[in-house]
Amino acid sequence: MMSFFNKMFASIGIGAAKVDTKLATDTFKAGDLVEGAVEIKGGNVEQKIDEIYLTVFSTYIKEADDQKYTKQAEIKKVKINEPFVIGANESKVIPFEFRLPYDTPVTLGASRVWIHTGLDIKGAIDPQDKDYIEVKPNALMEKVISSLHQLGFKLRQVENEAAPYRFRKRLPFVQEFEFYPISGKFNGKLDELEVIFLPSDDNELELIIEIDRKARGLAGLFAEAMDLDETLVKVRITNDDISQIQQTLSSTIEKYC
Repeated sequence: MMSFFNKMFASIGIGAAKVDTKLATDTFKAGDLVEGAVEIKGGNVEQKIDEIYLTVFSTYIKEADDQKYTKQAEIKKVKINEPFVIGANESKVIPFEFRLPYDTPVTLGASRVWIHTGLDIKGAIDPQDKDYIEVKPNALMEKVISSLHQLGFKLRQVENEAAPYRFRKRLPFVQEFEFYPISGKFNGKLDELEVIFLPSDDNELELIIEIDRKARGLAGLFAEAMDLDETLVKVRITNDDISQIQQTLSSTIEKYC
């Protein structure tokens, strides 16, 4: 009778198996290897674990009908086990490793990235765990950001936004970096500069730059009202270009001021 009640309670999550994911580190760059182990602690009864999966998630903003909604996006999902049975009060440790995708957003501004661990137990509430991680810009992204700072731009905000189909690749969103000029030759010429990073690997990066010119006179005000003062530019850079990135950005922006 006690076993029956234990099974019944385990099916609703009372006295069931528990899961805890331990990461070797919680700081990464896109493309890094994520290593760690999942610790499973058996509950009051024996249970069959059908699947353990790790899913990298982030959130993004989608706008519809003049309202903004926060949605969740799956960056990567990996299965780390074959089905097994865990006995009552038994402990198991399952090591894992997987590559963090190159299009994982960096955790600047309001952007957050986490790894969700789920155990699939048929007929029961699935135990879960959630671990936030820090994702830093890679070397090319860092060079672009520092070059823009040297050109007099300050980073205002970073936000994941739903992507129009023409920019959409694997994920339903892009990460947008919004800069504004505070000094230098672009101060007074531009309202803001929005940059989208589209990395394909550690060695290559595509930038989509939206240059928002400052309104000048009646024609400029009209253009601003109609969003005609914004220009989209694509720039592709590689590690071979790293010493020229500041000059490339400067000449590109200057062309559309």
